[in-house]
Amino acid sequence: MGKLDGRVVVITGAARGQGEQEARLFAAEGARVVLGDVLDDQGQELAKELGEDVARYVRLDVRREEDWAAAVAVARDAFGKIDGLVNNAGLLRFNELVNTPLEEFQQVIQVNQVGTFLGIRTLAPEIEAAGGGTIVNTASCTALTGMALVGAYAATKHAILGLTRVAAIELAAKKIRVNAVCPGAVDTPMTNPSTLDPAVDPEESRATVGALCKKLVPLGRIGLPEEVAKLVLFLTGDDSSYITGQPFVIDGGWLAGVSVSVN
Repeated sequence: MGKLDGRVVVITGAARGQGEQEARLFAAEGARVVLGDVLDDQGQELAKELGEDVARYVRLDVRREEDWAAAVAVARDAFGKIDGLVNNAGLLRFNELVNTPLEEFQQVIQVNQVGTFLGIRTLAPEIEAAGGGTIVNTASCTALTGMALVGAYAATKHAILGLTRVAAIELAAKKIRVNAVCPGAVDTPMTNPSTLDPAVDPEESRATVGALCKKLVPLGRIGLPEEVAKLVLFLTGDDSSYITGQPFVIDGGWLAGVSVSVN
């Protein structure tokens, strides 16, 4: 018996990174998954790998109401219901606040904050109709603290925690639990600067981020997307049945304080 047997879960940003690992783990635990993303080739390949009985891919730009409606239609047609949502899609941009163009700030808000709002608003009625279920929003450790050069990102992640708490209160009577995960540095394409600048060598960038994590993170390393997926699984399954409206930090101890070597 899998921990998610019988569940149907929509996962956004599912083509790679944390979303991909969540999709793989959920499928392994018995869920059927609808994979939403704008990376069509990668999303379709993942759905094919997981199998038609388990997964469907749908192009889902989380900023667009019509794309959310299409995702609902795909889930209903393929699996008959929806009783889970993982709002994982996100956008990260590095810039000083005073140098951030308005267009860039609004772009991050549209994907991270508006996308999460539309996911909750669209799928909560579907989850209620299925008899209840869960919503897990991807926030960040920057939702709980400040961090230089990620002002737009941090602002949206703070907002996601607010949405999570309000949704948890409003949806509790409908048997829908809503929680948030707050990852620190995780080894995904989004956190690698080479994704934004082709001139940056991906391996050099990964090594730089790894060295920084060794200094700042008490556990001495960057996190893995598989580790975040396990936390999302816990919040989606029955093991967390009395938990709602909460942020869960998974950051290797980063927020606990500065890690200083005594050697």
